[in-house]
Amino acid sequence: MICALLILQEPELPLPLDTLSPWIDMVTRARTDVSADLEAQTHRRFIKTHTPLDGIPSDPTVTYICVGRDPRDVGLSIDRHIDNTDIGAFLSQRKRAAAIDGIELGPLRRPRPRPDGERDRFWQWVDDETPSTQVGSSLRRTVEHLQTFRDAADDLDVVYLHYDDLKADLEGQMRQMAARLGIDVDEHRWPRLVQAATFESMRSRADTTVPAGGPEHWIDPAAFFSRGTSGQWRDLLDDADLARYAARVRALASDDLVEWVHREPID
Repeated sequence: MICALLILQEPELPLPLDTLSPWIDMVTRARTDVSADLEAQTHRRFIKTHTPLDGIPSDPTVTYICVGRDPRDVGLSIDRHIDNTDIGAFLSQRKRAAAIDGIELGPLRRPRPRPDGERDRFWQWVDDETPSTQVGSSLRRTVEHLQTFRDAADDLDVVYLHYDDLKADLEGQMRQMAARLGIDVDEHRWPRLVQAATFESMRSRADTTVPAGGPEHWIDPAAFFSRGTSGQWRDLLDDADLARYAARVRALASDDLVEWVHREPID
């Protein structure tokens, strides 16, 4: 959303955000449709992906933006997204997209049963050893994804953003991003652009700002923007849980990444 606002410099987007910035590896839209949308654009392109940096072409003319968040909050967030996903709509869109592209779909991997309790679901997410290429979300996938950007070659233009910084100083972060992207913004435009990028503003316009194929993908599009706060794990995890989590994340990630993504000591 920040890229959209900086590039177009208007708080009201001309098209849904998911159309302006297609999620390039989401399988609910035909590749031919996504390519056609991108080819029709006359403005600077900004594309969303959940692919780690080592799975994306290296191009020194591209700016790669990596956004990190405390993985404990990521785990709770994905849990809510799963509850809010319209599986029937997802499968229908996936089938339609494959038909347009002439792709024969194989069987989907059967998901593991989800525990009833939120804490148990959190630990299932944390302890999942499934390789990152074979799972939608897990602690392992989250930190391995971020690590590919932290390990990026010096000849790539990589920007690291942290969710907490965006929450604490949205305008400052947007101004820094404009500078990194080489975009000049008239001073009088800043207040409306910053307001349009707030969590509350995006939730109020969920039908046009929600990702992943549009509002029909979600049971409640506005619920995609659930709380938007950090530290939600504090209400769920006790001291023993936190020690267990710290041991697990340190086994998966470098000390540098652990410090950057958590923003406070974890042990």
